[in-house]
Amino acid sequence: MARTTSPTPAESAPTDLSALLRPRSVAVIGASSRRGTIGAEIVHNLIHSGFVGPVYPVNPNALAVQSVRAWPDIGSIPDPVDLAVLVVPRDHVLPVVEACLRKGVKGLLVITAGFKETGAEGAELERTIAQKVRAAGARMVGPNCLGIVTTEAGTRLDATFAPTFPPAGTVSVASQSGALGVAMLDYAKELNIGIRDFVSMGNKADVSGNDLLQWWGADPETQVILLYLESFGNPARFRELAREVSRRKPIVAVKSGRSARGLVAASSHTGSLAGADAAVQALVEDTGILRVDTVEELFDMAAFLAHQPIPRGRRVAILTNAGGPGILATDACEALGLVVADLPPALTERLRGELPPAASVRNPVDMIASATPAQFELCARELLADDAIDALIVLFVPPITTDAEAVGQAIVRGAAGMQKPVISCFMGRHGVPAALSQLQAGHIPSYAFPESAVQVLARAARYGEWLAKPPGRPLVPAGMDLEAACAVVRAAAARAGEGWLAPAEVEAVLRAVGVRQPGALVARDAGEAAMHARRLGFPVVLKLVSDTITHKSDVGGVKVDLRNESDVFNAWDSIAAALAERGLGPMPGGLVQAMVSGGVETIVGVTRDPTYGPLVMFGLGGVQVELLRDVAFRPAPLDDRSVGELVRGIRGFPLLQGFRGSTPADVAALEDVLSRVGALAAACPQLQELDLNPVRVLAAGAGCVCLDARIRVAGE
Repeated sequence: MARTTSPTPAESAPTDLSALLRPRSVAVIGASSRRGTIGAEIVHNLIHSGFVGPVYPVNPNALAVQSVRAWPDIGSIPDPVDLAVLVVPRDHVLPVVEACLRKGVKGLLVITAGFKETGAEGAELERTIAQKVRAAGARMVGPNCLGIVTTEAGTRLDATFAPTFPPAGTVSVASQSGALGVAMLDYAKELNIGIRDFVSMGNKADVSGNDLLQWWGADPETQVILLYLESFGNPARFRELAREVSRRKPIVAVKSGRSARGLVAASSHTGSLAGADAAVQALVEDTGILRVDTVEELFDMAAFLAHQPIPRGRRVAILTNAGGPGILATDACEALGLVVADLPPALTERLRGELPPAASVRNPVDMIASATPAQFELCARELLADDAIDALIVLFVPPITTDAEAVGQAIVRGAAGMQKPVISCFMGRHGVPAALSQLQAGHIPSYAFPESAVQVLARAARYGEWLAKPPGRPLVPAGMDLEAACAVVRAAAARAGEGWLAPAEVEAVLRAVGVRQPGALVARDAGEAAMHARRLGFPVVLKLVSDTITHKSDVGGVKVDLRNESDVFNAWDSIAAALAERGLGPMPGGLVQAMVSGGVETIVGVTRDPTYGPLVMFGLGGVQVELLRDVAFRPAPLDDRSVGELVRGIRGFPLLQGFRGSTPADVAALEDVLSRVGALAAACPQLQELDLNPVRVLAAGAGCVCLDARIRVAGE
């Protein structure tokens, strides 16, 4: 594919997985002649897939396995062995691995289950095996996996017990689930999607998704990478690799586990809005990965990406021989962010000259049921040739009088040489049945329903936009004293173990990182609050100070626009009465703060996911933030690209641009605040949660002011 390039010399060399994915010889330890057993099916698949090197069955009780000479153990094989496939009982795996390493085997594929998925004892045995493998300079896939497939012409390896060997191609697949791996291989064959490599990772004791991502990123024959993941071993490394690889070839991922579990001890607005899936989504959006929801959608994307160019924009033409599917496709385009383009008058005139009077030459172009293959070809060519169109969707409902195969041939001819993506929907025909063989030959994917085709094209268009933007550059905000900020956080964590910082500590942290705050003073009683108000200047805000009450406004603990001392005394009494009414005890203290008016209220936050690390959140602020849930996340630290995407990733962004004549807000100052918060989150591992809510974004050039802040810490 044109967009795929070989790695540059500056890029890191991939981990060597050649003994696993390009072996010259394979031993199967636990080989069997009894078909239906795993040891027999792997030997059968190796032989019948056409593996180009020798296969050595290892079975101490047999002279031959499936007509191939057998060996009593790995050490008795006289020739070198690149890859050893282990199909032995769990308690035999460690001594067999040790024997393989003594033999000099550099690739181990452990099919056997019963390790960390079964408990502590299995996990400890798995760790011991992995340590021995790494110490010997070998690599291991598994344990508890389906196996490995490669269709590479010089290898042709099927070291699995799956029933299907897929067609050869340019798509490489990693699956953390063996059961889904079987379905993936079947699906690839059914849809005739060419596979380059397939790896069932199992428990990922050694070789991980990161290793495979790096290997396939450097493999010039792999043009699309598909991932089914249940967990990330090293999310920070995955982020780094995926960002690099996505710029050269598309990565499509299914990440299971969209559960609503909260983060550990999350009690801030940010923490309550985040979760495991929010963290994953932030990671994939930051890296250009195309995330899909199902394995079917995974292969829908692969069918497109393996052969079609990435669209240069979102303008779509729809060509159909039936009005209903055209309407469905139009609705789907609008819902998914594609633009059903207005066709230029000259183009509509040319189409009108070739179609019957009953046809519609607006977009979608409805040629009506009598449309001939020649009309499909001509209209496809005309639409693709026009500069107003970035991609073409062709919909075909097979009437009795029109041959589907002839239409397929016509679409291929019409798309030839156009360098724009074409995607088709032969209604009710999923994949490439015989009638659509010409679409397959022309590398035009076909889908059963218009919505599926549009979803694929919409995701591809988003990927194209991601590619069009330059890579992010690190941000180094001026005037930050991260060491001073982290010293406050570390000291609080060491003192209290876990808890919320005192107002003075919060102020010290924000001052050190350069986040602007209004003047504020803590008062112990109403009289002191009035004195502080005179000192700061009216109007002021009075806020409850509490180590136990997170959301002060929920208990009547915030009073604004206090214009004189009487207002301050009344506000103090009102907060105290609200606390007493709720049984929350006496008024513990108040924060008197200079009042800031105007601008747009936003929220800036940090939460630390136990797996994915610190996430920066941004959204519209105030008390409705959890109701509206108009927020976006990105992993910390932020670069100049991700900070811009974070701000523009919420539905309410137009409010910052000057919605309906309002004054545009200082977006540059907001991005500066976010970059400072992201740097703080990355630098201070003890910082667990941070809420700046609201951050009032003032008019352009006037900056931002954080009106309220909370920080929770925990010891490492």
